[in-house]
Amino acid sequence: MPREIVISLLPQQAHNFENVRLSTARYLGIKTSQLGKVLITRKSIDARRGKIKVNIGLKVYDLHESIIDSFPQFQYQDVRKSPEVIVVGSGPAGLFASLRLIELGIKPIIVERGKDIASRKRDVAALNRNKGFEPESNFAFGEGGAGTFSDGKLYSRSRKRGDINRILKILHLHGAQDEILYEAHPHIGTNVLPRVISSVRKTIEEHGGEVIFNTKVTGIEIINGVSKGVLLADDRNIAGKAVILSTGHSARDIYYSFHQQGIQLEAKPFAMGVRVEHPQELIDTIQYHGMSRGEFLPAATYSLAQQVNGRGVYSFCMCPGGYIVPAVSGFNEVVVNGMSPSKRNSQWANSGIVVEIQLSDLKSYSKHGILAGIEFQRDLEELAFKQVMSGVAAPAQRLTDFVSRKFSSNLPICSYHPGVISSRLDQWMPMDIVNRLQAGFKEFDKKMKGFLTSEAQVLGVESRTSSPLRIPRNPDTFQHINVKGLFPCGEGAGYAGGIVSSAIDGERCAEALYQWIKSNP
Repeated sequence: MPREIVISLLPQQAHNFENVRLSTARYLGIKTSQLGKVLITRKSIDARRGKIKVNIGLKVYDLHESIIDSFPQFQYQDVRKSPEVIVVGSGPAGLFASLRLIELGIKPIIVERGKDIASRKRDVAALNRNKGFEPESNFAFGEGGAGTFSDGKLYSRSRKRGDINRILKILHLHGAQDEILYEAHPHIGTNVLPRVISSVRKTIEEHGGEVIFNTKVTGIEIINGVSKGVLLADDRNIAGKAVILSTGHSARDIYYSFHQQGIQLEAKPFAMGVRVEHPQELIDTIQYHGMSRGEFLPAATYSLAQQVNGRGVYSFCMCPGGYIVPAVSGFNEVVVNGMSPSKRNSQWANSGIVVEIQLSDLKSYSKHGILAGIEFQRDLEELAFKQVMSGVAAPAQRLTDFVSRKFSSNLPICSYHPGVISSRLDQWMPMDIVNRLQAGFKEFDKKMKGFLTSEAQVLGVESRTSSPLRIPRNPDTFQHINVKGLFPCGEGAGYAGGIVSSAIDGERCAEALYQWIKSNP
């Protein structure tokens, strides 16, 4: 049996794997010639003290010991003649649900409103240059969902929901880098994710699954309380034995359609705020205690949270060495989000800084009933657009000016390619959000001295942290509580928050669907 150990090295030592082997041999009191295979199982930076260390978890095999991969193997079946189910959306939840269905011998038919990766790349590039917006092909919609053009963060707290290692292994199998199997906070990167997604689609199609692009679902076909397929925008329908709904949280029209159909929804808390951008070098200096990052340390990250007047204020989707991007999904709105390439090598660091929104905060939107949260989001996004009236250019303000409530006569250089326009965000954003953000930034500066600086700026608005609605399902069967054969999953249904948790939720819905089909042939 292999031995599992943890060693701590200086960054320059950890950078060279021969040094890792040498240190492993010293730790075990043997010669390097007596070592068998040494596998990295975990790697993290410990910057809590002045002397930065890299903690490395290792699995060490004896010299003649065979290596057995502890990760699961995947047996994808040929499902061309198998029972068919509809999967709405090709984000992480939909793709991983489809792969799991194929393992279980069921044919998935993925219906995606947006375009394939290659076409989507062109539309995203045009949007990023502020040269046009395609409502069905952008950072939110298209093959791979919103995660395709993102940092590709794979860290999740949802360990009780399923096997995270299984998800990481599937991504690795489809082209993600080796490091995702052992980094403490793994990520793939926006430059790598598209080809991983394309590889996943290839696996699905090679085993008999189907992917239909440019096809918008407008509702569920329900007969005697049972889902029998989906209704399309062109008045067609696609039949299936069941439906997995994995639309993502930006597909607001599906909530309105469900509401009109009488399919039950429920409101839930969410969060909104701004995206803040600092020079990455500044964040490095703060987190690495005044040291230069150099060539051996990664771009530094942070995670911040503070209670302010009964609401959480916290960082969200922190992107070291990244870029801010336009995440709009409709006309006449401004929404910002962040992403990083795999090397995280841009000169900026950005993060959403958002305020928790409780249902009691939406009293002025009560006329919208269950859709109050969506209307609140929409109003703020349209208000952000009115500040600039220039495509997807974003309103921005120096961080210190935002906290001091001053106009920024000029702005720092920004990673946001469509452009920024100086605006008093503190004047037009809801005051409850503004007041809590301002107090939160002051507290964050106490935790990270230098965080509150004129070198940083805030862009509006960060409004898509999660869905303000949940599509309720039975916790045992994963089916919608009043529509049999309908399996809501992922971020859009309110049951996940990121690539890994969405993928796990998709797999669990696929397994529940399999059991339901066995009971209802």
